Amino acid sequence: MYVVLALIVGALYTAGLYLMFRRSLVKFLFGLVLLGHAANLLLFVVGGLVRASPPIARLGAEAPDAGSADPVPQALVLTAIVIGFAVVAFTAVLVRQVYRVTGTDDVDELREDP
Repeated sequence: MYVVLALIVGALYTAGLYLMFRRSLVKFLFGLVLLGHAANLLLFVVGGLVRASPPIARLGAEAPDAGSADPVPQALVLTAIVIGFAVVAFTAVLVRQVYRVTGTDDVDELREDP
C-alpha cells in the first residue's frame, strides 16, 4: 500500500512541477494545486496509515493505546488544506487581474521589452 501511495505522491509532484513550468499562468495555478495535494498526501503517508484505530484515549488514560493513528499529521494536513486554499484563492485573483490588465496569461508576453 505504501508503494502505491508513494507512486501517487511522486506522480502528483511531477504533474504539479510540469504544469508550473508551463508558460500559462492558469497552468501554473493548477500546478500549485497539485503540489498542495501531493504535500498533504505525503504528510498522511509519512504519519503512518492505521485502519480503524482512532487516536482517542480511554477515560483516565494519559495517552491513546499503542498502535492507534497519530493525530499530528492529521492536524498538519488540516492546517495545510486551509492555508493551501487561501494561497490558491489569492493566486487566482492575481492571475485574473493580470489577465484583465494585459489581456494574456502567457508569461513570455508579460515581459516588457526595454
